[in-house]
Amino acid sequence: MLEDLTTAALSATAWPAAYPQGYAVVDVETTGLARDDRIISAAVYRLDARGEVEDHWYTTVNPERDPGPVWIHGLTSEALEGAPLFQDIAEEFTARLTGRVLVAHNAVFDWQMIAREYARAQREAPVRQRLCTIALSKELALPLPNHKLESLAAHFGVVQRRAHHALDDARVLAEAFRPSLRAAAANNLRLPLHECRPLTEWSDRPATPRVGQQAGYGGYRPGGWRPSRKRPACPYPNPGRYEPGGRLKQGMRVAFSGDTSTERELLEDRATEAGLHVATSLSRLTSLLVTNDPDSGTSKVVKARQFGTPVVDEAAFGQLLADVEPASGG
Repeated sequence: MLEDLTTAALSATAWPAAYPQGYAVVDVETTGLARDDRIISAAVYRLDARGEVEDHWYTTVNPERDPGPVWIHGLTSEALEGAPLFQDIAEEFTARLTGRVLVAHNAVFDWQMIAREYARAQREAPVRQRLCTIALSKELALPLPNHKLESLAAHFGVVQRRAHHALDDARVLAEAFRPSLRAAAANNLRLPLHECRPLTEWSDRPATPRVGQQAGYGGYRPGGWRPSRKRPACPYPNPGRYEPGGRLKQGMRVAFSGDTSTERELLEDRATEAGLHVATSLSRLTSLLVTNDPDSGTSKVVKARQFGTPVVDEAAFGQLLADVEPASGG
């Protein structure tokens, strides 16, 4: 019904010139949610400028480790043992992503997993922008009970056949994205596009057992994921805000937002080692926000503008880290 109405509305108006010329609707299944987890299957639906399907592609990927929560994605060690490695499918993946906006449900997760896999393969991911369908549904003010893919699909009457199978999840998302895109175009809404910065520096912790050694699911259990690494408390008091043009001082609270060319955890490690306090949220006490996209609408950037928090980009922050002032009495 909504798609019919938006199609009729668009027939009388021009398609927004600023909209992208093509999209790659992506879903990846993974061994888990942590930064050292791996992709085990990937699917891409290529769409034209108006959301019509051009083609689709699917592959399993050998993660070279335990497959993780098999009860969710259904891919066992045996099923993945003969699958190609990521570096073997990277060229095909690249061909399907190049020149298109990456579209995913909770797109930051899919993008980060993809960026890390390309970094491991010593290649650069060919994605420059992403669009999250959760963010788009919020822009459209869709009356959804929650932001699950199944709720978005139900709203547009899309039937899901195999949840947590990359190909079916990508199909469902492509079918739900098309009417969403047309509704946005009919109302000339600005799409919630975000810049993607491929990783140029990253690190990986030792892998869990390789495929074929599935005992214990690598520490997974139904309903649970590996805890994130806890950082030590900063031993220095907060000296206040960073003064533009000045030096960072030990104890300053630093927050990060958006994509960075150096993996976030590495940047946070360096900040911690320099004696800074890495903050996971932004408040009036935050000394500095590091972001490569100061015009984005992320909550941290919005709060930084509200509180007048100084903002620098990743490159400037790297230079500041080279000359951090010791804490008073330190």
